[in-house]
Amino acid sequence: MLPADPTKYKRSSEEIYKQACDVITGGVSRNTVFRRPHPFYASHASGCYVTDIDGVEHIDFANNMASLIHGHAHPAIVSAVVEQLMRGTAYTMATESEVAFAQLLHDRVPSFERIRFVNSGTEAVMALIKAARAFTGRPMIAKAEGSYHGTYDFAEVSQAANPDNWGDIDEPNRIPLVNGTPQGVMDNVVIFPYNDTERTLALLDKYADQIACVIIDPVAHRIGLFEADQSYVDALYAWTRRNGALLAFDEVVTLRVNYGGTQENYQVKPDLTSIGKIIGGGFPVGGLAGRSDIMKVLDPREQRILFPHSGTFSANPITMTAGRLAMELFDREAVTTLNALTDIARYQILEAGREAGIPLSLTGAGSMFRIHFREAAPNRYREAYQPKEEVAILKEFLDFMHVQQHIMMINTGTCMLSTAITRTEVDRLTEAMLNGFRYIKPGLDALHAKEPKTA
Repeated sequence: MLPADPTKYKRSSEEIYKQACDVITGGVSRNTVFRRPHPFYASHASGCYVTDIDGVEHIDFANNMASLIHGHAHPAIVSAVVEQLMRGTAYTMATESEVAFAQLLHDRVPSFERIRFVNSGTEAVMALIKAARAFTGRPMIAKAEGSYHGTYDFAEVSQAANPDNWGDIDEPNRIPLVNGTPQGVMDNVVIFPYNDTERTLALLDKYADQIACVIIDPVAHRIGLFEADQSYVDALYAWTRRNGALLAFDEVVTLRVNYGGTQENYQVKPDLTSIGKIIGGGFPVGGLAGRSDIMKVLDPREQRILFPHSGTFSANPITMTAGRLAMELFDREAVTTLNALTDIARYQILEAGREAGIPLSLTGAGSMFRIHFREAAPNRYREAYQPKEEVAILKEFLDFMHVQQHIMMINTGTCMLSTAITRTEVDRLTEAMLNGFRYIKPGLDALHAKEPKTA
């Protein structure tokens, strides 16, 4: 058992992980933090710095998988949460904090006519899919090959498709992520190639009378962290209008891109949107927002409730308090300032790539970007797909960044900036990247030397 006060005893990461493996499957509760020979264990954090149990300080460009828009332990958020803690953490009653936060989001994003809060991004997408089915009376959804929308069975299909199983681009295979996924799940998901309008519409047409919603991540992280083309989104919107389906955006990650989310960039608006990450102020959160007529399927005042919905910790006052304050602080000026700083980071990192003499491109939007060890930035999943040899080099690079340069990044080679980051940290990131690029250059050169030459 752990001692009553762990701070009185210094234990190594190896010791903690050994105990963890005895009580937690694989020693971790989320595979994202797993690494060999053991995970890093955090001691404390403030702003954009995280200190591990060995006393090493790291600059955080991961921000708990993009969820901490103001970094760690923001004083105003901490103070407000502590005050709420003294009044209770959750009740079998509604709270005014829920209403205040919903009002803020409603006023911020035009398509958010009605909102429901849940406890994670996965739960938000699950609620979105179920609401779309309840409203349309249709069973199928359509999603992009390679896209990540959480851990709901239907949302996981073809999330990890690869050249060995993804099939013909004209009709990609439906690949289960988890062993034992029922065939009925795959039968009710249409997989289409992201940013490929002609092929996508042809696939949707095959199931036009069965599709409840078409869901896209407008800056799809797992696909490659590039934006959905304007013409592509327009075409999807027009198709859903013609065929009685809904257009859904997964903005769990991308709400940070603009003051009103990535959807602010498009002429058309989604019917439903899943949100999460930054709206929790550092606490577990998710949300479903959209047209009032669609959201009515959840309304307990209706004579027939098409989608009965609840959740023990949904809209708990801790999350609502922290989330509202976080989004108030992330106002238009803060969004503009952070995005401009991220542009500087992109420019400097591309310069570092040129100085190191490696092929490099960056994708992303707003306050997030992803590195690709290739000259041309990808715009589709199969272009961005990394073979195992390239993944190995990326892992080597990320390990070097973390262990040698004390820079934390997301394991796809992605940075998600927070408002706690300044030009000082961006310059340090650039210096570290340059060192990292030089470190992996021999491996990249060897990899490209093996590639077949084109005429």
